Amino acid sequence: MYFNDIHILFYIALGFVGCIVGQFLEVANKRLIEHKRIFSQSTIKDIKMKKYPINYVLMLVMFIIYIAILYVFGVQSSFYANLDLISYLCLAPILVSAFIIDYKKEIIPNRLVLTGFEIGLIFVFLIGILNPNGTTIAINRVLGMLAGGGIFLAITLIGGLLAGKEAMGFGDVKFMGVLGLFFGLKNIAILAVISFLIGAVFSVALLVLKIKKTDEYIPFGPFIVIAAFITIFVPSTILFSGLWYFFSGKWFLKYIIK
Repeated sequence: MYFNDIHILFYIALGFVGCIVGQFLEVANKRLIEHKRIFSQSTIKDIKMKKYPINYVLMLVMFIIYIAILYVFGVQSSFYANLDLISYLCLAPILVSAFIIDYKKEIIPNRLVLTGFEIGLIFVFLIGILNPNGTTIAINRVLGMLAGGGIFLAITLIGGLLAGKEAMGFGDVKFMGVLGLFFGLKNIAILAVISFLIGAVFSVALLVLKIKKTDEYIPFGPFIVIAAFITIFVPSTILFSGLWYFFSGKWFLKYIIK
């Protein structure tokens, strides 16, 4: 049986890997929060002492994400053609980890950001040497890193000057820079816009429902992560057209005319 020209056994195998990654994140997230090394003898000792229970929800989440990535990108005939598939499989657990930790502790750990940065650089290097136009693509990824971090850095600095307090954490700034290495210049710009739209909607909802107060900090990392997954699964042409339609106001004019 095949789905999108991929045998179902590939989905089962990758889904199983996703479950393993999901349980690994249960361990990694807690140790990152506690500022402990992930790969160490103490980790093995804690696992043996059953300090990290099986997280079926996280395993299911990674199972679904891995299968979805495989379905969207498929398996190609060459290693280079599979780089997008492999890179997003590597990025997905970092995104999920950032979502959980920022939601719980309102921080994106530097070690998590650094891991993403190192992995992103590896893929930029591979693209640069394996593709005939690799230099152009690699430069685009580096520009994406600068743009992603630069946009959020500017917002942080300007917002801090206007509001008199930190508008956005520097963890978000560094995280967006890392994502720029994976998405490139155009897609990181789209991702940034989507994250602000999602953040605005959720923030207003939280304030209206009185879940958060106006002087309370709302972590922005989860919005970035949601926007990142949207950017992974939805073609950039569709996202760009949708954003252009939204900001052009045509939908509003159409509603008014009716």
